[in-house]
Order: sequence, then structure tokens, then C-alpha cells
Amino acid sequence: MKIGKGVEWAAHACAMLALLPEGRALSREALADFLGVPPPYLAKQLQALSRAGVVRAQRGVAGGYRLARPAKDISLWDVTAALEGTAPSFRCTEVRRNGPCGATARECANPCDIAAAFHRAEKGYRDALAGVPLSQIVDGAARTATPERRDRIRDWLARNGAP
Repeated sequence: MKIGKGVEWAAHACAMLALLPEGRALSREALADFLGVPPPYLAKQLQALSRAGVVRAQRGVAGGYRLARPAKDISLWDVTAALEGTAPSFRCTEVRRNGPCGATARECANPCDIAAAFHRAEKGYRDALAGVPLSQIVDGAARTATPERRDRIRDWLARNGAP
């Protein structure tokens, strides 16, 4: 299964938004600058996150984006699903019914072992991401960042409207 780079960018953007004080927002341009990614491309991710209810756009002088709900209530699956959709990665086409020795409809009443394995794997993948709240990601980043980096982030946030 291939995950687009937009999912990574969106997850990092959400982690950054999780650091904001209540009522504050960051502009798309500021987030793109922080992440070092093109603003027009990040805009697409932010729009998808907004449509999915993960982030909320805030208008006005202090406008921008903020999380739509607490970081503990947003999972990596929420971010992934907002960008990649919720359709299954594997779509069984019942190949076993093809060819000169194809199976009958009755023989295909249940998914084959191949389809069942892919469905189990996808469920495990989704469940694993659903079990990782954004707050856990933020806490982990805070633990592993050097004090100097934490200071740079704090200063950057203060310069970009989130004291």
C-alpha cells in the first residue's frame, strides 16, 4: 500500500496546529514555510482536512487553520482517510471465476483466502493508525526534540501569530 507524501505533510501540519493555544490559528503560508513545502500543494491537504472535519479554517486578521477538535480526538487514520479516502486498497475482482476452470458463483459465496488476507491486513493497518492520536505524536516529538529545537519552534510560533 502506497501512502502519498501529502499524508505526511498533513500529519505534520496537524501536529503543528496541536501546539497552538485555544482560539489561535496559523496561515497556510506559515504552515508551508514551517514544513518547507509548496503552499499551493499544502492548501489541497488543508482543504481535504477541513472537509473531513480535522481542521477548521478561521477567517479574519488572525485567520488561518486550527484543529477542529482536541489532538487526543484526532488519529493518524483520520488524517490519512481525509487525504486518501476510505475506499479499500484491495478490490477483489473474483479472478477465480475466470478462465476455463473458473469457479462457480456458489464456490465464490465467501471471499477467497487471498481477499480475506488483504482485508485482514487493511483492517490491521487502519486500526493501527486509528490507535495513534495526534496528541501522542506531539508528545513524542516534544520528548525527542532538543531544547534548542523546542525553543526555535516556540519562537517561530510567536513570530507567526501564536504566542
